Amino acid sequence: MENLKIVLFLLLISFSSCNRGPKPIDYGSDGCHFCSMTIVDQQHAAEIVTKKGKVFKFDSSECMMNHVKDIEQQKIALFLVNDYGQPGKLIDATKASFLISSGIPSPMGEFLTAFETQTAASKAKEQHKGEVLNWEQLKSRFHWLSY
Repeated sequence: MENLKIVLFLLLISFSSCNRGPKPIDYGSDGCHFCSMTIVDQQHAAEIVTKKGKVFKFDSSECMMNHVKDIEQQKIALFLVNDYGQPGKLIDATKASFLISSGIPSPMGEFLTAFETQTAASKAKEQHKGEVLNWEQLKSRFHWLSY
């Protein structure tokens, strides 16, 4: 009986230590999983979190979008991007709105910027011009076949 308690306790500890959520980006230190650049821009960084809790960090949304083609998409739990209007704040990319505008440069030069709301993206478009996309449109732009 004592051995069973020990085994259950160890299982409980092992399950509680598996964090399947996002991890903070250490700006100026963490490197982009796709291009290896140091992540410094708090308005354009992104993350992918797998269902097993592995985190891939990116210096830009476009690096994340290009890298995801190399991952089995059914293994991905979260797509996260930084909200341009709230630097450093990771938001759900599948619910975000994206602006492609040469008026807002991004680290990899594809001018892709994420916003938490459609309203914020549209307001930025008024100022910077460009094209507003939702998640489905963005996936199509990057030629994803599924997810």
